[in-house]
Parts: sequence; C-alpha cells; structure tokens
Amino acid sequence: MHYDQSWMGYGLIGGLEAGGISAVAALLLYMVVHAFGRRQGWSPLKMISITFLLSLLLTASGDMWDLFYFNYARMDSIQFLKARLAQVHDPDNIGQRVFWELIGAMVGAGLGWILRGGDWRGALRGD
Repeated sequence: MHYDQSWMGYGLIGGLEAGGISAVAALLLYMVVHAFGRRQGWSPLKMISITFLLSLLLTASGDMWDLFYFNYARMDSIQFLKARLAQVHDPDNIGQRVFWELIGAMVGAGLGWILRGGDWRGALRGD
C-alpha cells in the first residue's frame, strides 16, 4: 500500500527515511503481536516473523510492487511508461528504498523483541 511519500527525500536519504518508517511500524506491531502471541503460546521467532511480514505489508508493499512491476510488466508504449513512472516517488532509487524498508522492518521487529525482554545475550552465545 502506498503512503504519501511526497515529503521524503531522494536517494539514500529517502531510503533511510523509508527504513525508519518500517522500523517504527515493526516496533509498534511487535508490541501488538507479542500481546496476542503470548496468550497463544507462540515462540519469539514466530512473533518476530509475523511482525516482519505485517510491517512489510503495511509499509513496503507499494514499493515492492512497483519494483516488481517495472521489471516484469510489458510496457507497450513510452507514454504509458512515462505516466506510470510519474506516479512513483523517486523511481531511480526504488530498489534502494525497498532494501532499507526490509532492513528497517527486521531491525524494528528485533528491537521490539529486545525491549519486551528477549534473551539477546543467549541468542548471541548460541543458546
């Protein structure tokens, strides 16, 4: 789903802003998923995975769709391509923006797990 990206920067700055939005959304979603998943007996990995996918659905799905569409859709005319590109914010760096949205969603979900008392020291040791 596309959200209003007209205020966002271009290039790396826009990618980092999109990643930050994904991170905040994932952090908030983890709190909701944790409250629900704890009652269901879900493992922390299941809660992190669900949070990651939901945050991508909410924040990055529009950019991912545009990236997929421009790579695989048939463009029958130059006018159609120009009209479609005009609807996209910063089409030159859409891949970079999707990358940072993926990273942001993972960081936000992991940070949510850490803030909710995740055993991050044990995970780093391999326990």
